[in-house]
Amino acid sequence: MTAVSDAPTPLEPAATAAARGEIASIQTVATPDGPFTILEAGGAVLASGWTADPVAILDRLRPAARPARVVEAPTDAAAAVAAYYDGDLAAIDAVPVRQSGTAMQRAGWQALRGIAPGEPLTYTGFAAALGSPGAVRAAASVCARNAAALFVPCHRVLRTGGALGGFAWGVEVKQRLLAREARHNG
Repeated sequence: MTAVSDAPTPLEPAATAAARGEIASIQTVATPDGPFTILEAGGAVLASGWTADPVAILDRLRPAARPARVVEAPTDAAAAVAAYYDGDLAAIDAVPVRQSGTAMQRAGWQALRGIAPGEPLTYTGFAAALGSPGAVRAAASVCARNAAALFVPCHRVLRTGGALGGFAWGVEVKQRLLAREARHNG
C-alpha cells in the first residue's frame, strides 16, 4: 500500500483524521454470511464487519480515529468482497487498509494479511510469527482489536487444538469463513 501524503503516519496521533475533516464512505453489501458493512476513506478500509449497523462499525474505531463525517456511498472495497464470496479468495489481499494502533498491533495486522486462506494459525503460532512466542494473549488482543474484518483476516487464527476461539462478528460467521476457505483450497 502506498502512503498518501495526508494519511496519518505511524507516529501521528489518530485524532488527525477528524481534525482534518476526513469524510468516509460507508456501504453495506449482502453476503452469504449476512450484511457486511465497509467504512472507507481515501481509498483505504478503516473498519468493516458483518452488520448493517453503521454505529457498530464506527464503534470498532477508537473515538479519536473516527472520520469527521460519514456518508452512505459506494466503496472501492465492495467489489473485492463480492469477488471473495464468488470464490476469488485473494481479492481482499490488494485492498488498502488503514488502522491506527500500537507498533505491535500494526505489525500484527500486517502479519494477519499474510496468513493464506485455508491455512489457519493457532494463537500460539501467530505469537511466534510475530517474534514473541510467549505473547499469546497479546497476539489474541491484536486479533480482537482488528477493525477491518475480512480484509485483515483475523478469522484465520484459532485456539490450540483447532477450537474457533472468539470473533467479533460471531463464531458462526468465523466457522463459515474458514469452511469456505478450506473448500476452495482443498
